[in-house]
Amino acid sequence: MRAVAYYVPQPISAETSLIDIELPTPSPTGHDLLVEVRAVSVNPVDVKVRAGVAPAADEPKVLGWDAAGVVKAVGADVTLFKVGDEVFYAGAINRPGSNAEFHLVDERIVGRKPKSLDFAAAAALPLTSITAYEALFDRLKVQDAVHGAARSLLIIGGAGGVGSISIQLARALTDLTVIATASRPETREWVKKLGAHHVIDHSRPIAPQVAALGIGAPGFIFSTTNTADHIQDIAEAIAPQGRFALIDDPKTLDIVPFKRKAISVHWELMFTRPLFGTPDMIEQHKLLNEVAELVDAGTIRSTLNETVGPINAENLKTAHAMVESGRMKGKVVLSGF
Repeated sequence: MRAVAYYVPQPISAETSLIDIELPTPSPTGHDLLVEVRAVSVNPVDVKVRAGVAPAADEPKVLGWDAAGVVKAVGADVTLFKVGDEVFYAGAINRPGSNAEFHLVDERIVGRKPKSLDFAAAAALPLTSITAYEALFDRLKVQDAVHGAARSLLIIGGAGGVGSISIQLARALTDLTVIATASRPETREWVKKLGAHHVIDHSRPIAPQVAALGIGAPGFIFSTTNTADHIQDIAEAIAPQGRFALIDDPKTLDIVPFKRKAISVHWELMFTRPLFGTPDMIEQHKLLNEVAELVDAGTIRSTLNETVGPINAENLKTAHAMVESGRMKGKVVLSGF
């Protein structure tokens, strides 16, 4: 089967940072599905792994987590899907990735593809939807009010992949007032269209802008990017006993300023459940199916913003460079081989 991989971590500009290769088609066992991949999207995790993680000696490393495709074969223990089903998922970080014609994935972290979307639009959703859903409902527990706080959620980095779906999920599934940050005219317009009640500029001090809205201190803050740059503003803006979640990887994170307000801090990693095989792994199957239902009902929409052609090394290099730019709006997708 065709696949895209690398042998040595390199800058994306290097000629061999990603290469086209041939690999044997894998066979499913246990709870695995063998999926014929129709579309993939690229996330910051793809970029981080490619730039900094060396493969096993002389072994190619295939990246890619977001995928949409068709089930071609199933393992002996599979009960949730059958051959021919259209699916979407974000995979597991400790297994070979989806930048290949065929891919093995555990059924318990797979959802049915939204019927109303093509494969490309569906591939834009899984990783960010799982991340946003888990951050909002499993980590921040936004369904449980913070006493005395404004019933509001501040999303830092509202125009990125996770921010884009977080805005929609918060609007669809909660009564929260959603404040999103965006710094450019095109990203401000993007987050407004996705449903943000208020938009503020993260290139300027955040806390004074939140206070100027006049709605009170938010009980919940979700930082999707550049958390270290905003930590003092976050501590100032959030309500006492509020809850803060983040997903990025600051080199250092001083949370001492949160002590005075007794702020709880939550790190979200959507790979944790499959990585450790937690007993509640199937929650990702359930939440992806819920996302599919919301999409098909017209309540939320795909965050696909740009496609760059079929799945091959050249196009994946382009997509990686786009993600590395830090100026993405929504998601970038590759479709077909």
